[in-house]
Amino acid sequence: MGCLSELMKRHHGIEIDEGQERLLMDDLHAIMDVNKTMNLTRILSEEGGIVLHLEDSLTGLPFVNDAPEGLYGDLGTGGGFPGIPLCIMTGRQTLLVDSVKKKVAALEGVAKEIGIGERVGVYGGRIEDLAIERKGDFSVLTARALSSLSSLMELASPLLRKRGRLVCYKAQPSEDEVENALGIQELVGLRLECDQTFCLSDGSTRRIFVFEKTGAPRIKLPRRNGLAQKDPLRPRP
Repeated sequence: MGCLSELMKRHHGIEIDEGQERLLMDDLHAIMDVNKTMNLTRILSEEGGIVLHLEDSLTGLPFVNDAPEGLYGDLGTGGGFPGIPLCIMTGRQTLLVDSVKKKVAALEGVAKEIGIGERVGVYGGRIEDLAIERKGDFSVLTARALSSLSSLMELASPLLRKRGRLVCYKAQPSEDEVENALGIQELVGLRLECDQTFCLSDGSTRRIFVFEKTGAPRIKLPRRNGLAQKDPLRPRP
């Protein structure tokens, strides 16, 4: 077994077999190769990628595993993290979503190169547009360092089936951000199920929030493109 499997078991209690570790490292190396001609990540070393891409991505694995069976989507996927690692570990059909079409096209090529192309689809466009096309299709969504919690809740709600999960990876959210998110739960039809803080092996702090879709939102979603970020929902008096 390699350093990634040992790291994940020691720090997070997550088991990775040899085949999974090989695919995970193949993914990291392929992304680093694409990054020579396209800006997918600022992390240029294998050592940094193992911690800040693979380890960080895989901390969300237990929460994705707890979601109902079905389609998984990674919102604002960027360099394909956590989307491709979680696809490798869960075997779920996966949709990588990003507004930059050339990025998702590159990720589609990476998935095919490492042998998981049949499980990975891509969507190059706005999340709001995807919500119109695929309303209620997703059992679990992830979002890593993408936007505020309230914006992510608004964007994810129409995509999720009932009891589906939204797994948000955050670094150090402000208390105002967290309080605002908790205040709009009923408005968007989501409920906080888990709020967990932990450390990566390099000592950096991460926080994962997991929301469950409880029912239909009380407002029409999605709103117009961009409003979730420009004019986030706030708790009603």
